Parts: sequence; structure tokens; C-alpha cells
Amino acid sequence: MTQFTKDNVQYFANFARLGVTDTEAEVFASQLEVLIGFSDILNEVDTENVEPMTHPLHLFNVLREDVPTDVLDREEMLKSVKETESGMIKVPNIL
Repeated sequence: MTQFTKDNVQYFANFARLGVTDTEAEVFASQLEVLIGFSDILNEVDTENVEPMTHPLHLFNVLREDVPTDVLDREEMLKSVKETESGMIKVPNIL
């Protein structure tokens, strides 16, 4: 089992830019030992014939074929715009 000290916790907290007191570091060190101990138990599980997963649910995307269609007539769309120029929407300059 891996042993964590408060110095280890302070070292990792420094990377994450977290302020950890000595008292908190001692508590976190003991909690980390429990978590690592749990992962050691998981390492004992036989996964020889288990296929790797990318997601716990068997999901897949249903995509339609990308076929261009005329959704809205250009002239009809331009009627709802405040200003147009040469068949295009005129917007204010931003630069």
C-alpha cells in the first residue's frame, strides 16, 4: 500500500495552486491512502477477457445524409432584415 505524507499532499497542492494547511494535509494524506488502497483492490480483478469500453452505454449517433436543400427563399428572408445591399444583409463595420 502506498504511504502518503503531508509533504506529498503539499507537493501536489502546489501544482494545483491550492492553499492547504498542515492539518488539512494530514487529513488528505490519510484519505488518499484509502483511495489508493481501493484501487489496489481493483487491480486484483481478472479483466483478461473483458473488452475495453469507451462509454458505459452503447450509444451511437444517428445521422442523416447531408443533402443541401432550399430551406428559405432568399427574397423572403431578406424581407425581415433592416438593411440589404446587392442581395446580402448589410451589417455595421466592426473594425
